[in-house]
Order: sequence, then structure tokens, then C-alpha cells
Amino acid sequence: MSRLYLIRHGRPTATWGGADDDPGLGEAGAMQARAARDWLLARPAGERPTRVVSSPLARCRETAAPTAAALGVAVEIDPAVGEIPTPAALPGGARGDWLRKAFAGTWAEIAGDLDYEAWRDAIVTSLTARGDTAVFSHYVAINAVVSRLTGDQRVVAFRPDHASITVLDTDGTRLTLVAMGREDATDVL
Repeated sequence: MSRLYLIRHGRPTATWGGADDDPGLGEAGAMQARAARDWLLARPAGERPTRVVSSPLARCRETAAPTAAALGVAVEIDPAVGEIPTPAALPGGARGDWLRKAFAGTWAEIAGDLDYEAWRDAIVTSLTARGDTAVFSHYVAINAVVSRLTGDQRVVAFRPDHASITVLDTDGTRLTLVAMGREDATDVL
């Protein structure tokens, strides 16, 4: 069995749905990234990550950077653990409204021109194949994994705080939820 850590990015400089589609971390987010690094490095031998994977977006890459530097490894970019895709038919600036509506519903209710079941499966498949890895991802992607593993059909199965760490195990064919990360009030809802 290998241990995986699924970490939500630290607090960014801008909120979702804002003018900047790819904000980096603010000072609070940078401090959260260092705290996540310290927590991960304090894991006992055999539970400490040896690889670091990140969503392509800046807030995740910047949260992953301190951990990767401390481990002496490169950050591996994996689009599979990226942000939830937005339906193509949305007019510019409507992502925030779409997300609010999606967050209040179930995965089946947000089906449309995109196959969100396949998107959820791709994240789980990516994680299942990894071992001893810290994966830096997003609020909805983490919810996609937790909801899949718990059988919860809600889009928002829990509210991971910035830099919270959800613990998973994998044997290479099956992914198991060990512990959900810290929850807190969030700008997402």
C-alpha cells in the first residue's frame, strides 16, 4: 500500500471567477504552502512523499514548489488533477454563476456538453497509479475524488480549506480514503 496526499492549493491572490484566470499565491498562500511542506516532511519513514505532482495552474504549482524543493524533486504537471472544466456554451464571465449552481447540486445534475463522470474517473485513475506522492490540486477536483470514494453524489461532498491535506492509500489498482483534510469556510461558496 502506498500513501498519497491530496493537497488543496494555498490562498491565491484573486478569487475564482475574477479577472485573473490563473492567479498565483498571496503571502497567506505562500505561508500555507510552507506549512503543508513541513507537515508532509514530518511524516514517518514509509509515509513521506517521494514525488510531487501539481495541476498546471499557478496556485497549485506555487503551493507544490516548497515541498518539491525540500524533497529535491521536480514538480510533475498533471492536467488530470486540474480545475473542473467549464461548459463551452457559457458566455464570458459566467463561470462564477455556473459554479455556484453546480456546487449546490449533484454530479448528474451538472451533466451537459461535458462528461463529468469521465473527468472524475480520470482524476481517480491518475491518483490510483501513483504511490508515495503529494498531489496539489483544487477544491472541486478534491471533491470529485472524495465523492467518488464515498459514494456521495453531491458536487461538494466536503469543504477543504486552503492547503488542507486529504490522505489516501493506493495499491496500484484501488484508491482508499484514509482521512479528509481540514475543512473551513471558503470563498468558493
